[in-house]
Order: sequence, then C-alpha cells, then structure tokens
Amino acid sequence: MLVQSQIQLQTSGRGTHDITAEVNEHVRRSQVTEGLCTVFVQHTSASLVICENADPDVRTDLEAWLSRAVPDGDPLFVHTSEGSDDMPAHVRSTLTSTSIGIPITSGGLALGTWQGLYLYEHRHLGHSRRIRLTILG
Repeated sequence: MLVQSQIQLQTSGRGTHDITAEVNEHVRRSQVTEGLCTVFVQHTSASLVICENADPDVRTDLEAWLSRAVPDGDPLFVHTSEGSDDMPAHVRSTLTSTSIGIPITSGGLALGTWQGLYLYEHRHLGHSRRIRLTILG
C-alpha cells in the first residue's frame, strides 16, 4: 500500500517545530502497520531533523552552533535578495536534511525513546511550509 499526504505548517520564525505527533497521526490513519514513512519538506530554507525531544537545550545548542557556523549577513554570500538570513538559510538546509525516512512498526513511527521529528525553520520571519509524506507498507 502507498499513501501520500501533506502537512501545512505556519512557522513563527527561526527554530524547531515538533511535527512528531502530526506525522504519527498520518501514519496511523494510513493503516500501514509495518513499512516506511518518508518525510520531505518542499522548501530550500527549511529542513527536517530528528533530535532529542526531552531537553529543549539540545535544540537551543544546535541553533547556537548553526548560528556560529553559518552567520547571518556573512559578506561571503552573494545571494542576499531576500535579506541577510537568505543564503544562510539555504546553507543550513543543506547541512541538515530535506528528507528523512523513518521505519513504521506496529502502526507508528519507530523513533527511539528520546527522538522527535522537527521542522527546522531557518528564516527569521515565519513562513507557510509544506511537508509531503509518503507512507509505504
């Protein structure tokens, strides 16, 4: 069985947005009990990460590291048509992931105990983001 669906998410700006429960609900509704869920974000300035879900300091530290590694307004970047966070957002999305495959076991996402699935918004302003799910079982 193959099921595709979409999640539309309005972000509030740079940072992580937990989408674990919503993706898990799509898997549950698909009635696939064993298989694979591929999650794909259809944007070049947002990404997906699987990260610790118990301590938000982990995501804060990830943001601090990315801010140091890819600073906004770096004079290295030529592509700045949408502002000082434009090209850094593109770099951040290539350093993380735009697609993640997660096994489905017993009708749900087979994530580890401390794992959550997050949309990572890399722009300072909020955006409407489309996430495509392909569930195969």
